[in-house]
Amino acid sequence: MSGSSGTPSESGSPSKRRRKRRSGRGPKGNGAVHASGTAPGPAKGTESTSVPAETGSVKQGQGTAAGVAGGSEHSQAERNRKKRRRGKKRRPEHAQPQGVQADQAAQSARPDGTPEKATSLKGKKAARRRGRRRRQAANAGPDQVTNTPQPQPSESRANQSHQVNGAVEPVQARTDKPDAPEKRQGKQRTEPRRQHRPNHYRDHGRSGANGHQLYAALDLGTNNCRLLIARPEERGFRVIDAYSRIVRLGEGVGSNKRLSDAAMDRAIDALAQCHRKLADRGVMRSRLIATEACRAAENGTEFIDRVRSETGLALEVVNRETEARLAVAGCASLVSHEADGVILFDIGGGSSEIVWLDLRNRCGARGYALTRFIRSWISLPVGVVNLAERHGGVHVTPDIFEAMVEDAADHLAGFSLADNLSEAISSGRVHMLGTSGTVTTLAGVHLGLKRYDRRRVDGTWLRDEDVSGMIDQLRDMPYEARVENPCIGADRADLVLAGCAILEAIRRRWTCSRLRVADRGLREGILTELMAADGVWARKRSGHRNRGNRQRNRA
Repeated sequence: MSGSSGTPSESGSPSKRRRKRRSGRGPKGNGAVHASGTAPGPAKGTESTSVPAETGSVKQGQGTAAGVAGGSEHSQAERNRKKRRRGKKRRPEHAQPQGVQADQAAQSARPDGTPEKATSLKGKKAARRRGRRRRQAANAGPDQVTNTPQPQPSESRANQSHQVNGAVEPVQARTDKPDAPEKRQGKQRTEPRRQHRPNHYRDHGRSGANGHQLYAALDLGTNNCRLLIARPEERGFRVIDAYSRIVRLGEGVGSNKRLSDAAMDRAIDALAQCHRKLADRGVMRSRLIATEACRAAENGTEFIDRVRSETGLALEVVNRETEARLAVAGCASLVSHEADGVILFDIGGGSSEIVWLDLRNRCGARGYALTRFIRSWISLPVGVVNLAERHGGVHVTPDIFEAMVEDAADHLAGFSLADNLSEAISSGRVHMLGTSGTVTTLAGVHLGLKRYDRRRVDGTWLRDEDVSGMIDQLRDMPYEARVENPCIGADRADLVLAGCAILEAIRRRWTCSRLRVADRGLREGILTELMAADGVWARKRSGHRNRGNRQRNRA
């Protein structure tokens, strides 16, 4: 339709007309007039609708000016209506203080100077942060980018910098977390941030996940080679890695007084694996000990030198007193709080240590502090390996078992833990605490585990009659059945009855109503002593107190 008709026709798609009808804005026409004063004709396939003369008609000679004025007024009214519908119409300038008006105008301005539309609260905060970064970048010269303090929100990639041809190129921070703290200040990073990895790929390295260095303890015994790597926690430590292998280093030492070449080769292979674990974890604080097999063997010193030259590990041959103290340190957390005394025993491969803890005056002490209450201790030169070699461990008859019990009892006859130990036991407030493969095997069989589970075994209480029943059950079990038992296996099938014989000898000498099982020992004791010597728990406690005081002072 030409501009002289004065009746503009409706334009636009059908969907646009439907939206206008639903909004309730007067007539169905859009009132749009071209700059030339000529309204666009009806679209193909649509129906032409007339607009009232007072809004749409123009005279022949005044079409251009009137069309422009009418179109601009109509478009402004359309924008105002849209703002009202969205609920985001800005307040009048007279309703806000002058400083707020200036601040909003500065924050809502784009880099090209044009104002932004009204946004949400999160968008305003993001705009403020962008404005601050632009102002700081403008105030700081190109040589001062890395030395100027920059706000660092809590986003993981905030204010990074990358090295580009020797120059530092700042990277704008992400703003997908608008409510990040605004008061944190710090220097801009000058190296690329390491890529984030999931938790199960996190490398503990030289220090644990919480910044503490890692500790390691290695126990090379007559039968086993065990390694434990841990990091300190608020109450104790958390195991990071562990390793255990049966090497039977003391095989033949009881008769030949020397370590065999085959036994030394097995031990060195296991120690080489331990060395790799220590190197991979970056452990800097450790203690590596060897016990009875190296103490009793004539070529024990030669073996220690060979280990140092072939694996790089420096083993320390500890005496029996140190071994007994470490056993107490490792198992002290399992001592009952109500006990007046504990008979702790560690049945090893070549020796057995028994410790009497007199706790009648402990005054609430617990944990590692219980090592101060060692009243007396003894170490028997008999263990599961040398006892089984003397009497046999594969096919054990009741007579052979009694012979092993008497052999162990003969070594106990010359020792007395304390004169008043029997009196303390009669009070009923003394219990046994066993740490060895023998007692853990008994507990696993007693619980009927289809697979050995340390979490269920460690800390289990056994009554005296339960221990007697389990010893009788294992004694009557043939060798093949012991091999098939998941809690015994082929590695311990020929040694478990020798351990039961030593336990029976201890029980006949000192009878207690209860026995607690500990799947822990020397390694845990070593870790506890190392961490206590470094004062890691004291530092954590004092750090918590200081942080609490600072928070209270700030409040």
